[in-house]
Amino acid sequence: MIQKTRGIVLHHIKYSETSVIATIYTEKFGRQSFLIKGVRGKKSSIKATILQSLFLLDMEVYFKPNRDLQTVKEIRNAFVFSTIPHDLKKSSIALFIAEILYKTIREQESNLELFDYLFHNIQLLDLKTEGIPNYHLYFLLQLTKYLGFYPTNNYSDTDTYFDLQNGNFVEIKPIHSYFVNPELSQILSQILKYSDNQHAEVSLSYNQRITLLDKIVDYYYLHIEGLKNIKSLAILKEVFH
Repeated sequence: MIQKTRGIVLHHIKYSETSVIATIYTEKFGRQSFLIKGVRGKKSSIKATILQSLFLLDMEVYFKPNRDLQTVKEIRNAFVFSTIPHDLKKSSIALFIAEILYKTIREQESNLELFDYLFHNIQLLDLKTEGIPNYHLYFLLQLTKYLGFYPTNNYSDTDTYFDLQNGNFVEIKPIHSYFVNPELSQILSQILKYSDNQHAEVSLSYNQRITLLDKIVDYYYLHIEGLKNIKSLAILKEVFH
């Protein structure tokens, strides 16, 4: 049965000389894998460039429930990026976010709130002119709302250490190593309070930003079973150095 849905490209691999298998997070069906035939051929109506990380799609698909590999009738851009493919910093963030989503979103069912959050904020990344170096910090923290481990923002003059294991701010430095120091805990609390645009106001040095990014990634590792080795993290650090 042919179905129409929007989608977000998370990953794709070569399947044959002309075809690929793409993992796409869809509005109607959650995470799905699609065999896209002929996309690498010269005469294909669907070009491989449309399957880059986080590209936003309008799709017509032949969807069959409980099938491991779906097939595609038609794909086109739902929103044409003006900056992400041409801006090294933005494209590095897109690659990083796509890998995070690929490794954390596993449900093969619709989640409209999560889809709308992703679709809106990916568009926002393309349109942004300020606050780009902080964008992925804000994005990762907000994403935890939908993944089920959003931090409790109880930072205060006394609760100044963020405990990564328990997801809240505490008064006494934890005996384990999974915590954020008071300086960065205050910044983390600020980012948690801010809106889409306010995170641009947070002033961070390179070392502060990288340390905080590492801590947020550690937070993901602690709360998502089996998650490890985000390969694009090293690329992101190098680009923003």
